[in-house]
Amino acid sequence: MTAGTVTTAGPSPMPRVPRVLSIAGTDPTGGAGIQADLKSIAAHDGYGMAVVTALVAQNTRGVRSVHVPDSAFLGEQLDAVWDDVTVDAVKTGMLGTAEVVRVVVDGLRRHRPRWLVVDPVMVATSGDRLLDRDAEAAMVDLFALADLVTPNRDELRVLADLAGSDATDPLDAALAVARHFDVRVLAKGGHDGGPTSDDALVTPDGSVRVFTGPRVATENTHGTGCSLSSAIATTVARHGDWELAVGTAKTWLTAALLGADALAVGQGHGPVDHNAVVRAALPTPRVTDVWWTDATAVLDDTLACTFLRGLADGTLDAEVFAGYLAQDVHYLRAYEQHLRAVAAGSTGDAAAFWTSASEGCADEARDLHHRRLAGSHADDPVHPVCAGYLAHLSSAADEAARTGDVSVLAAAVLPCFRVYAWVGERLGTAPVGHPFADWITAYGDPAFATSSARATDLVEELAARADPELRGRMARAFRESVAQELAFFRMPEQFTGPLPDGGGAGLPAGAPLPGPTAGAGSGRV
Repeated sequence: MTAGTVTTAGPSPMPRVPRVLSIAGTDPTGGAGIQADLKSIAAHDGYGMAVVTALVAQNTRGVRSVHVPDSAFLGEQLDAVWDDVTVDAVKTGMLGTAEVVRVVVDGLRRHRPRWLVVDPVMVATSGDRLLDRDAEAAMVDLFALADLVTPNRDELRVLADLAGSDATDPLDAALAVARHFDVRVLAKGGHDGGPTSDDALVTPDGSVRVFTGPRVATENTHGTGCSLSSAIATTVARHGDWELAVGTAKTWLTAALLGADALAVGQGHGPVDHNAVVRAALPTPRVTDVWWTDATAVLDDTLACTFLRGLADGTLDAEVFAGYLAQDVHYLRAYEQHLRAVAAGSTGDAAAFWTSASEGCADEARDLHHRRLAGSHADDPVHPVCAGYLAHLSSAADEAARTGDVSVLAAAVLPCFRVYAWVGERLGTAPVGHPFADWITAYGDPAFATSSARATDLVEELAARADPELRGRMARAFRESVAQELAFFRMPEQFTGPLPDGGGAGLPAGAPLPGPTAGAGSGRV
């Protein structure tokens, strides 16, 4: 490096996603076994893989039966993974039989991972026995390969017995197991009493670190052992330190237990909420934003339509624009009624907003449209496109009248706010002398943008309270209105001559328009 040269260190590379293999049994209810393992690994930003040792017919109330596939097939599963993927960490769970243990041990000897966590899975939370007596002795060979063993209290007693210890104190039993098998032992305190749940990480040399956490008052602890051991396997593969791994995983499991009751899964010991921490870290998705994103292609087509391009650059034919405004007036006469219907079905500030919006709609129509039209096109009939949009809104209004719920109607009227505000934002400010400056200014009015945002918030509140079925109807009403807005902007391209008398909708000028009621005034947001 030459004198005076200054170097700046670049950003540190992101740690590689840990590749973690679970070797375990299944749980069709998703709370334990490989299903829980994969959720836990994903919750810690690992890449999860799974080799099935047993098919378990179980639920939150207990184990009904266990089917152990042929051991040769188990070996083929293991080889299929190891022949192709570099595995950073392995977690073993339910192995079930001595033969399964032997196959797994043989595979681990041939493909030794950097990190190996053994969850002995001898006794389920429900009390069901998950390991044959003959397999207990075979587990000794697995412990010889393991870096960490994570037994529950019942399993710790079994392991202490295998280690030749009759210790009754969990810490003494864990120390005996650690020394006998030369392996770290996590003595978990989830089944103890008291206000805290303390886990002790014990090493063969006798060192102990206690991880303290609040005891969560819940019966929903199904799969906690599976979930914790998988979390530890993933975090140790990232941090390279067992104490960091255990502490991080324990904090995560506490949050998962706190969220367990809200899952309402099963009638027995339900599962923990594996996504609690991830969900808390993410912004709550707004339903109306999901709808808006869904409409991206239609919105792109809207900006690209000939009418808006001509409006923006000032080349739009004045007569075509006047014909568009005439259809807008037809639309607005019904739209104001729909806004009033939403107001009537709302309360408090929401009702006041929708009422004000309907009144502002009428004022804007009178002051802007009438000035622009100046009496021309007064006899233009309703165009079929306009009639189609009004029929869609009328259908939503009919549902509101039938059910007493204006949620779908509110979703249907929202695009008239949001699309126009969005178009105004993109059209920007018209230069001095632009032939459509007043109209472009109306699109981009900051006050209207504020109203659009408020309307969106109110519909968001309705969507948040709705059940999925109602929310789905709202989404479809919104989607259709966005499509109708595009059709409305494309409608002037069809103005190649006078419409037939009565137009495509069969509605002469001045006739009652589709809507919840007849005779309302005009107005456009």
